[in-house]
Amino acid sequence: MIKNREAISMNESLGYISKDDEKGKETIGFMRKFIKLNEKDAKELRKKLESLELMKLKREDISKIIEIFPENAEELNKIFTDMGLNEDETKKILDTIKEFE
Repeated sequence: MIKNREAISMNESLGYISKDDEKGKETIGFMRKFIKLNEKDAKELRKKLESLELMKLKREDISKIIEIFPENAEELNKIFTDMGLNEDETKKILDTIKEFE
């Protein structure tokens, strides 16, 4: 039953997948090939990005940032296809991401 709908990253979704059955273990193994942060760091990065209180930064965008883990402005701006970030916003986000490298 769906209780709540909110965007989360693949990293954060690992905690919701059953590790007890073979399919869950296989799914987790597959996802780990693509993620760059563990679940705890992903949640901490989300909190820090949310604390920046940037109007253009939506929950869905934060999930994509956590998954892609952009290293520069060009990679970051690929997430924001419908609007651009100014230089200050880009710097704040990238500085926050660098704390988790």
